[in-house]
Amino acid sequence: MPNPSLIQINHAQNRQEYTAQVVVTAVQMRDIEERIFAAGMPVAALMEKVAGLIALRVQQLFPLSDNLCRVGILVGPGHNGGDALVVARELHFRGYEVWIYSPFSKLKELTAQHLQYAQSLGISCYQNIEQLPNCDFLIDGLFGFGLERPLTDAIASTINQFNEWQKPIISIDIPSGLHTDTGEVLGTAIRATYTLCLGLWKLGLLQDHALEYVGKAELIDFDISLADIEAVLGDTPRIRRITRKTALSTLPLPRPAVTHKYKEGHLLLICGSRRYAGGAILTALGARASGVGMLSVAVPESLKYLLVSHLPEALIIGCPETETGAILELTLPENTNLNAFSAIACGPGLTREATPIVQQVIKSDRTLLLDADGLNILAQLDTIPTLQTRQATTVLTPHTGEFHRLFPNVSDAKHDRIKAVREAAAQSGAVVLLKGARTAIANSQGNVWINPESTPALARGGSGDVLTGLLGGLLAQATKKQIPVEDIVATAAWWHSQAGILAAQERTELGVDAHTLTQYLMPSVKYEV
Repeated sequence: MPNPSLIQINHAQNRQEYTAQVVVTAVQMRDIEERIFAAGMPVAALMEKVAGLIALRVQQLFPLSDNLCRVGILVGPGHNGGDALVVARELHFRGYEVWIYSPFSKLKELTAQHLQYAQSLGISCYQNIEQLPNCDFLIDGLFGFGLERPLTDAIASTINQFNEWQKPIISIDIPSGLHTDTGEVLGTAIRATYTLCLGLWKLGLLQDHALEYVGKAELIDFDISLADIEAVLGDTPRIRRITRKTALSTLPLPRPAVTHKYKEGHLLLICGSRRYAGGAILTALGARASGVGMLSVAVPESLKYLLVSHLPEALIIGCPETETGAILELTLPENTNLNAFSAIACGPGLTREATPIVQQVIKSDRTLLLDADGLNILAQLDTIPTLQTRQATTVLTPHTGEFHRLFPNVSDAKHDRIKAVREAAAQSGAVVLLKGARTAIANSQGNVWINPESTPALARGGSGDVLTGLLGGLLAQATKKQIPVEDIVATAAWWHSQAGILAAQERTELGVDAHTLTQYLMPSVKYEV
């Protein structure tokens, strides 16, 4: 018989992985909470549970043993303020010197009760920031999820003053002043050192707008019933965080004990020009790291031996070139056509002279990845009608500028990246990876994957070429496996960023050039598989 304790452990691990992935909007979170309360959970009981978990985490982050004992509690009018007041009480009981800042005259009933009780314990409360004593750190409970109006006047000025103090700040659920869904700053916002997100990840915390305000984000899991989550999310397209576990599970490992190179995928890279020879090298090195069984690289004839010197194991195809050194014509080996390849990746370093080459591969029936000049050429061809003619899967990997050229009529990606990438994928039928500090990936059904970790060290020329090769190699290996293409794209984005993070830890953010990045691709995963 199965061991009951092991069943419980496996259930807990599966649940933890599930909640680590789920991302919700403000409306969805509100509906989930309403189901919890409708089922009989008292609001006060849930507040006690959540605040107890927050207080425990605060003690771990700022232990009394480090003489970090003076804490200012910033209390808003709603239940976020109530959470903060319960945290204040618990820290007071554990020996912290606690001061409350509560500038609002009207509070929700439960919040007002907690404030009254805190004051009965002798905890001082101040309405003016000038009265608040010097603190070692602050806890932000001013506004929770769902804030939509801009902060102005006195409260905006106060938040700016707290930011100027340059004290560590722990925000409860979301930094006060951020839009829960878009991550936009509503006038001004708390610049948190830590954000303790409650229950489920809020979408705004994973948007580029929010990053300089969120600090280190952590999830405080207070055991929401999975049935309640599923009842609210239902059949709606999902937004998911890419986790280490899911990313690693998609890697083509372990390999079968009996296999050969032709079973492990054959990738064709079409890249490079005399002007941008490095793009071809970096893309090919990224593909090499993917473990793809066979790698063919089509480059202008003048680059052939340069590529051979860097990748002796690859088949380098020298193609006729223009006077300026771009590929003029794609010439494959005798008795070979595009159907010989598992996947094609095209674009880095091509220049726009290679328009006929991009047109040719778009007409193929192979899984196709377009990046860089492949995307710029596609934009000139009229993106959506062109892609709608394809029968095979297409993956696009634009940065924001390329995205606007590809999809000029789609929502502004700078305002709401998730909405924009969803619209682009739905209209084009492609899997779209929108690069950024929080790379977002969408399929045509509206499902979205967000990479929750990255590093500004990747803001270097050539980093995207490495991703193109890495992703191309993974796509080639997965063509005969029942793995959704968008999951493979998510794994490549995660892997690429993890390599950058590891390299930055060892070399600083200034020391991660694209060639160095390729050397960290395997170390970033080899101990985890």
